[in-house]
Amino acid sequence: MPMDPAAAAPTRQALVAHLTSTRIAGDVATSRENNLDHFRALAEGNRYYWFGLELGDRWDDQAAVLELMAERCGVVADPGHRHGQDTIDPELTIDALDRMADVLHKAAENGSRVLVATGHPAGLFAVHWELAAALREAGCTLITPSERLYADGGEIRHLASVSMVHRAGGLVHTHSPDPMREILDALERDGEPLPDLVIADHGWAGYAGERGIETVGFADCNDPALFVGEAEGSLLVTVPLDDNVPPQHYAPLTAYLLATADLTAADQAARN
Repeated sequence: MPMDPAAAAPTRQALVAHLTSTRIAGDVATSRENNLDHFRALAEGNRYYWFGLELGDRWDDQAAVLELMAERCGVVADPGHRHGQDTIDPELTIDALDRMADVLHKAAENGSRVLVATGHPAGLFAVHWELAAALREAGCTLITPSERLYADGGEIRHLASVSMVHRAGGLVHTHSPDPMREILDALERDGEPLPDLVIADHGWAGYAGERGIETVGFADCNDPALFVGEAEGSLLVTVPLDDNVPPQHYAPLTAYLLATADLTAADQAARN
């Protein structure tokens, strides 16, 4: 498929400035009211907000969820802040990108079987397909779903080795863990090994982590489940960011991640 030219990897300082100016981090579009509503829903046991993780009653205190999100995502820590602006700390975003880069580097070294998926085809797909392409070039096997798999009211399809849900003529936004469940169950039915690594978001990432697969993911400040999953060890890394800005804005972030993981075109050429 046609691809835009790869962006040059920014310095950490330049990436902080870019994340803030594009509102991938910093003062983000998601409101404080929306964040608190989702934190409460997770604490009250609404499984829609658990993203396929099994949290039991371990996170039934909304104050504990807020404290975790302030620590790992950078939302405003003050519980008295109930309305208006909320935030993602760009330094925490980059710290998580550094941790994710370590995982990607090891996957490339090991020639791992990798499954890449997104519930944000109009946003984070721009990140996922570049990661999939770089890992394939490094010798990893990219897993794609069998044909005629269905979940979440649609068909599971893949584009550039990134799995997504297709419904009513288009690729759709979804939080559901069901598509990941269907892919993993189909692999087992076919006698195929499960992935060594999953790179995903939303319920795609949560359910993979719950199944015990090494998983890294991206999550917005109103999606606390994956941060809870990282805190409990179900996910290796959760990167905090606004998960649905115009896709071209993610290019410097992706370039930084690939460079830190030694997965740029120059790194690939040096290995060959």
